[in-house]
Order: sequence, then C-alpha cells, then structure tokens
Amino acid sequence: MPSIGVLILELRLEESHSLKDKRHYLKSLKDRLRGKFNVSVAEIDYQDLWQRGLVAVATVSGDQAHAEHVLQNVERDAALLLGPLLVGTSTEWLS
Repeated sequence: MPSIGVLILELRLEESHSLKDKRHYLKSLKDRLRGKFNVSVAEIDYQDLWQRGLVAVATVSGDQAHAEHVLQNVERDAALLLGPLLVGTSTEWLS
C-alpha cells in the first residue's frame, strides 16, 4: 500500500523586508529540496506576509519506512540550510 508523507516547515524570516526577499528565501529552499530529494514542495500559507512562511514537502513511496527516511533527510537538510529561520516542523501521513 503506498504511503504519502507530508512534512510541514514553518519559517520566520526576520531579515525579510518585502515579499521579494521572502520569495528569494523560499525559491532557494524549494529548488534545493526538489533537486536533491525528488519531492514536491509548495508554499501553503502566509503568502501575503513578508516574515512568515509555511512550506509543505510531499513524498510518495510504496514503503512507509522509505518515505520516513526521505522526509527525515529533507528536514535535516532544511534545518542546515535555514538554521534559526526554521521555527517548527510537523509530519503527516496519508495512506
């Protein structure tokens, strides 16, 4: 049975002074995660706020253990890339 995992990343972008600054941070993050882990990435909330972001990362696998491994690696990489800008994460499973 396929497993669908969704990792939610909450960002606080204190240094962002415009939506253009925010888009720069998010585009870099989304491009890196897509390219490195072959996952789907989308901004899902706070589109009109300069200093907040909510990003969803999704993966589909025939094996939940593999999907968990992928999302753990995504979370680790995002934490290294963003540092203190990443203020929260959560994972949801659809199957």
